[in-house]
Amino acid sequence: MPTAAIAALFFIVFPALSLLYVYKFRGQERFSGPVEYLRKGWPIFAPLNVLLYGLSEKKAKSPILDIADFPELQVLQDNWEVIRDDALTLYNNGFFDATTNAESQSYYDVGFRTFYKYGWSKFYCKWYGTIHNSAAEHCPNTVELLKDIKIVNGAMFTLLPPGSKLTRHLDPIACSLRFHLGLSTPNDDDCFIEIDGNVHSWRDGQTLLFDETYLHHARNDTDTPRLILMCDIERPVFWFGRGFNFFYKKILSMMLVPNLDGDKAGLFSRVFAGMAPISAKGKALKQSNRTLYNLVKWSINLLIILLLVLVLSAISSGLIGLFKAFA
Repeated sequence: MPTAAIAALFFIVFPALSLLYVYKFRGQERFSGPVEYLRKGWPIFAPLNVLLYGLSEKKAKSPILDIADFPELQVLQDNWEVIRDDALTLYNNGFFDATTNAESQSYYDVGFRTFYKYGWSKFYCKWYGTIHNSAAEHCPNTVELLKDIKIVNGAMFTLLPPGSKLTRHLDPIACSLRFHLGLSTPNDDDCFIEIDGNVHSWRDGQTLLFDETYLHHARNDTDTPRLILMCDIERPVFWFGRGFNFFYKKILSMMLVPNLDGDKAGLFSRVFAGMAPISAKGKALKQSNRTLYNLVKWSINLLIILLLVLVLSAISSGLIGLFKAFA
């Protein structure tokens, strides 16, 4: 097969088929249309994600996974009351409110910022190679437990208050699986998460392991807060997939978000925080002149898409050159 045809297959046909697969065929739940897919489905990551799906071990190939296949996590469930005490100390001392304060750098979370408006909040324990100083100080028992579990890449306490929700979405990057450990929950079926049509309600001391790149949403329709430990677990893949996982984990490490002053911040988080004044002006424009706001917003979105296309084209041209050189 000619080199150009191989390059076209890899850089055009496969990405297009990956987008179609995620949009139309993966799982039981479907996007309501292209707009939801573009807003909630992170299509730019589809090609690499699809490669990881294909390279995943059998135990990681369904929306809901068997926790028994990941025995390293048993220590967390065995010590759930110790972890719960750390989480309640944080909650009672107002740390969850502090991380969603717009005056704090912790507010500028590239990965989870859109959840704040629905009432969700978090406190990071560990994030892709970094343990925050604030976590070591304020939840030391949990941090100590997490240190010895190599498959846990990220961990945080998350709070879903009464009446709050997370709208339907999927997480963008497939290098991980998602682990939940119930700590202080309503223990009620009206506080639940639905993953690709599978409904699970949280209970104290009980676990859930799932693939967060399937469509999912959550609600707390009770009058009691839901507090859990949420972890990113290394996706088990065959050897060839470990290179993609390494690349993805490097990206995620740059999304490190501080809890409090004195914690480290990743590159993306620093850039995002630096854009806060521009964001504030955009919100003001939205209130005063929505037509102009939409024009500016879509112009910026199109510029970003154009830049991504140019970057991908440059990468493709370089790789095609390599193919020709070795052909």
